[in-house]
Amino acid sequence: MITRRAFVSAPAVALPAARGVAAPAGDFTLGVASYSLRKFTRAQAIEIIRKLGVRYVCIKEFHLRYADSPEARAAGRKEFEDAGLTIVGGGTISLQKDDDADIRFYFDYARDCGMPLMVIAPTRQTLPRIERFVKQYNIKVAVHNHGPEDKHFPTPESALEVIRDMDPRVGLCVDVGHTARTGTDPVESILRAGPRVLDVHIKDLRDTKKRGSDCPVGEGVLPIVGIFRALRKINYRGSVNLEYEIDPDDPFLGMAKSFAYMRGVLAALGA
Repeated sequence: MITRRAFVSAPAVALPAARGVAAPAGDFTLGVASYSLRKFTRAQAIEIIRKLGVRYVCIKEFHLRYADSPEARAAGRKEFEDAGLTIVGGGTISLQKDDDADIRFYFDYARDCGMPLMVIAPTRQTLPRIERFVKQYNIKVAVHNHGPEDKHFPTPESALEVIRDMDPRVGLCVDVGHTARTGTDPVESILRAGPRVLDVHIKDLRDTKKRGSDCPVGEGVLPIVGIFRALRKINYRGSVNLEYEIDPDDPFLGMAKSFAYMRGVLAALGA
C-alpha cells in the first residue's frame, strides 16, 4: 500500500513530451479533478498532481474553501499557479438555491480562485438565474450529470434540453461513468451535445450496472477510445479531468495507470 508519506517523498514524474495533454483536432487537455485527492491537504494534492506529470486541475472545495476570505482564496490560487498548474475550473458546486445572493457568493468564489469555469449541480429552476450571472461574470458553467440517483440531471441529455437555447457559456460537464450507469452511451452523449460540452469527468467502470465498480481508466468496460475520438470530432477545447473516486487514501497508483493509458490512447490517435 502506498501511504501519504510515500506520495510526498516520491520523485516527480517528468511531463511527457507527448504533452499527456493536447490533441490537435480538439486542443483538449488532460487534468485532475481534485476530488480524487480529497483526503489530502492542498499542498499534498498539488505535489501529487505534479508527480503525475499533469498541469491542469479542476479544484474541489477541499482544496480551496468556500469559507475562505477573498485574500485567502487568492493565496490558495497562487499556490497552484506557483507550482506550474493551470486552474481549469472548480466544483462540483451545487447552486440549487434559487437566490441571487447565494449564487453570487459562488461566482465571487470562482472569480477569486481564478476559475474560468464552474462544474455545477443545479436545478431546472436555478439555471435561468445562473445564466444571468454567467453573462455578468463571464465565468462558464458546466452542468454535471450524476447518474440514476440524480433527480435533476441524471444524463447529459436531461441537462441539454434545458440549456439548449441559453448562453453558449452554459454547458455540460459530461461524467462518462455516471452517464454509462444510466444505460446511455457516453460517446453518443458527447456527439449529441457537441459545443455544449465544456468539461469532461473521465473514469472507468468494471460494470456499468453496478455503482462503485470504478477502476483505473483502461481496465474497465467504458469506451475510452471512442470517448476521445468523439471529443476530437466535436473539436472539444476543454479539459478531460480524471475523477478517480476509489482508493481515497491511496489513489496514486490507480491515477498514474489511468494517465498512462489515456496518454497511450492519445498517442495512438495521433495526438
